[in-house]
Amino acid sequence: MSTVSLYHVGYDEIRKPDVHYGRKNADFGQGFYLSPNKDFSVRWARQRKGQNTFLNSYELDTDGLKIKTLDRNVEWYEYIFRNRNGFEDNCPDCDVIIGPIANDTIYDTLGIITSGFLSEKNSLRLLMVGPAYIQVALKTEKASDQLKWLSTEVLDPAEIEKYRNIVVEEDKEYQALFAEEFAKLEL
Repeated sequence: MSTVSLYHVGYDEIRKPDVHYGRKNADFGQGFYLSPNKDFSVRWARQRKGQNTFLNSYELDTDGLKIKTLDRNVEWYEYIFRNRNGFEDNCPDCDVIIGPIANDTIYDTLGIITSGFLSEKNSLRLLMVGPAYIQVALKTEKASDQLKWLSTEVLDPAEIEKYRNIVVEEDKEYQALFAEEFAKLEL
């Protein structure tokens, strides 16, 4: 059996995820999104007044699953662009999609990259800026059935705040790099 550890942060303990819940226009289309990086998951946690924030830990049995792994390249860009614009999924028989998060979804540059203002080449060039955080999208019930919930931890608000401050600093660095790379484009 091949397994991978995965994490999901949210306002609920989620023992059995619903792969049909959530935005269809996300990077990898509709599905249940997780990360293999616990630190990354906690860094993007949010707080809501009167609610706990939970870190759910899982183990995915990958045996028998059709898994599509993407890297930062044209195929990745096209897959994201198709999903964000509501086109039919071009990997409908995939159970799991693994690949980098498009940094523009984390930082405030989404409109520039996906507006059609830039060529595909320039958009891809800008999506290469910054760190490559990996996400895992469970797309099918079969994948969800092979995800084993291990535990849920209530995140300490002070820890969430500490990580949010790290993200603010990283955002400043990213925006500077993005502006520098944008200025080099031939429009």
